[in-house]
Amino acid sequence: MARKPSKKAPVKAKTPAKTKSPAKPERKKLHHSFKRSYREDYLRPFEGPGLLSHAVHTFKVVFKNWKLFLPLLIIIALFNILLVGLMSEDTYTTFQRSLDETTASFGSGKELGTFARSGLLLISTITTGGLSQGMTEVQQVFAVLLFLITWLVVIYIIRHTLAKQKIKLRDALYNALSPLISTLVVFAVIVIEAVPAMIVIITYSAAVQTNFLATPFYALIYFIFAALMLLLSIYLISSSLVALVAVSAPGLYPFVALSTAADLLAGRRVKFIIRLLYLVFVIAIMWVVVMLPLIALDLWLKSFLTGLAGIPFVSIELLLMTIFTAIYSTAYIYLYYRRMLDYEEDK
Repeated sequence: MARKPSKKAPVKAKTPAKTKSPAKPERKKLHHSFKRSYREDYLRPFEGPGLLSHAVHTFKVVFKNWKLFLPLLIIIALFNILLVGLMSEDTYTTFQRSLDETTASFGSGKELGTFARSGLLLISTITTGGLSQGMTEVQQVFAVLLFLITWLVVIYIIRHTLAKQKIKLRDALYNALSPLISTLVVFAVIVIEAVPAMIVIITYSAAVQTNFLATPFYALIYFIFAALMLLLSIYLISSSLVALVAVSAPGLYPFVALSTAADLLAGRRVKFIIRLLYLVFVIAIMWVVVMLPLIALDLWLKSFLTGLAGIPFVSIELLLMTIFTAIYSTAYIYLYYRRMLDYEEDK
């Protein structure tokens, strides 16, 4: 008798297991609590360019695209003259007269030398706020807006230049200002983070007037207080400057940019602060090299051509130099930011 074949249940096809999406790496929150932060957690190697190499490379990038940056400098200067105004020629004349009277008390003023007088005039103009004296609140708002516009346009130009895209200044002016509101939010955060440094400035002037620092013990206490407050502002503002660059990317919200910048600088903040200090050093040398001959030429011409006395040559030169400093500083920080991003992507 033949055996009947057993009926087997049809085998169900196995459905492929759902692949889990890779989990996002958790953000490292270092030094945000009383828990110990281990050295291997916050050491993040970064092969960045040398200080001098990066400064020179920034000059090369700016001067290579002079056809875009030179019209931008002229446009921002014109808007600054119309909306903010120049340093008064009377202010500069007052500085010059005060310097001549001071040197005359030690003998002949000519013994000081033209370049020495130019240097003292430059230092007195900058340290006493000659560029911003007499600015109303509305003019200060316009000055901040012009700075942020310059910041965004410079980043737009360099970003597309590095991508080897040919653009016009018109494209940069029209398209770079879309994240202006987000940039204003990040800038407002920077102003809040600068409050500890402002407190130091205010308390120092009060301490000097009341002779509080005359006692060595009180002076030591104030020095420790001022150092801690300044370090706090520097620590906070360093990552916010990177966020000011990151927020220029289309569609990036300001607080996301602040969080991203803090993650990017984790373990690299000291190196970035050293870069910023070197930037100040480069800017100081640049001002000395450019402005001293121009001020000396102005003093020499106005010494025998009295008709040129009322023309604000120095005020215009100071304005143009200030705008170029803003362009160079923006390019300097953005190029270092791009280097950090490229290093993170290549790892």
